[in-house]
Amino acid sequence: MAQTLAEQILSHAASRPVQAGENVVVNVDLAMMHDSISPSIIKVLHGELGAERVWDADRIAVVVDHVAPAATIQNAEHQANLRRWVREQGISHLFDVGRGISHPVLVEERLAQPGMLIVGSDSHSTGYGCVGAFGTGMGTTDMALALATGQTWLRVPETVRVQARGRFRPGVSAKDLGLRVARAIGADGATYQSVEWHGVEFLSTGDRMTLATLSIEVGAKAGIIPPLFDLPEGAALAPIDRAATANQVPEWLRVEEGARYSQTVDVDLATLEPQVSVPHYVDNVADLSDVGRVAVDVVYLGTCTNGHYTDMAAAARILKGRKVAKGVRLIVVPATSEALRQATEDGTLATLLSAGAALGTPGCGACIGRHMGVLAPGEVCLFTGNRNFRGRMGSPQANIYLGSPEVAAATALTGYITHPSEVLA
Repeated sequence: MAQTLAEQILSHAASRPVQAGENVVVNVDLAMMHDSISPSIIKVLHGELGAERVWDADRIAVVVDHVAPAATIQNAEHQANLRRWVREQGISHLFDVGRGISHPVLVEERLAQPGMLIVGSDSHSTGYGCVGAFGTGMGTTDMALALATGQTWLRVPETVRVQARGRFRPGVSAKDLGLRVARAIGADGATYQSVEWHGVEFLSTGDRMTLATLSIEVGAKAGIIPPLFDLPEGAALAPIDRAATANQVPEWLRVEEGARYSQTVDVDLATLEPQVSVPHYVDNVADLSDVGRVAVDVVYLGTCTNGHYTDMAAAARILKGRKVAKGVRLIVVPATSEALRQATEDGTLATLLSAGAALGTPGCGACIGRHMGVLAPGEVCLFTGNRNFRGRMGSPQANIYLGSPEVAAATALTGYITHPSEVLA
């Protein structure tokens, strides 16, 4: 029987054929934990489970990205304890302050590979689907069990198929596709399902991660893009692209005709307009032209969803030779040090800084409302991240709108949420 990508990967992890709806015990290929909840995971691992050692120190990655650099003495103490634990356990894959956000970092390091089952202590671990892996987030106890045993259990998810057709118009990009799908099926439209994204072979790995991370915002257990690329020959590839396109795809991982999908969402990219998620829910999405003239205080470009080199480059093309509007703060936080390095080498960063951007350390930044640009009561932010819940980036009285890097750049120039075509003309 034909299988979806999720069924194929979980069949491999379970060492037997599986179908949607089955509960299965599966072998984990890679486990990721970050600084934010590592203390509680370690406490359960050693205290409640009584495990002295992790199951395989070479298949665990630890990333300090959520509050990096540390913003408080307590943060600093937790991170110091985490580094000590990593040394004691003999874990070699530690990515410390400044390396960047776990999901793109693990792709750049080629730790995340097509066909893998990857569990992480972060809900946006669905991002590993950008290279054709089954990535999923787990809570403290489940992560501790995975660290102790190298196994976990899952219900094999059904799959929603997203079928994109055509190509984007100028000023429209992958973020708009992701928000359009959230608008179509709602925040719970793919609960405990996998989302397969088709027709996006031409997208960069960063853009694919945009779609994979947004999969969790419709309730998905995983978001998987077939690891097929149709990038222009001679294109200057970002580090994350060079890593992804060098990956070996297992022979058993392929799109199979006849696989069963719970639903199919068709999107015509040629007619797609810029999409904006309006406070305070990700699926509260409208065409930008219907949003009205919304003045902003902050434009924030970053996160695992849209902090990639390609996102900074897209914004720089719009901002080149121009200045951010008076009264607007443009904050740029690269997703990884490699994205920052490439932006530095080719002048992208200089363009952003010349326009008036403030640069933050690669990492999660203010996405979780802990530091590096949190919002005050009454402030309005155009955010390229993945969530606009009340209080997500600081004050519960702030308003967060989600949009693409292109919309972010146009908005920074005018001071109100702006269609890129207004400033590209």
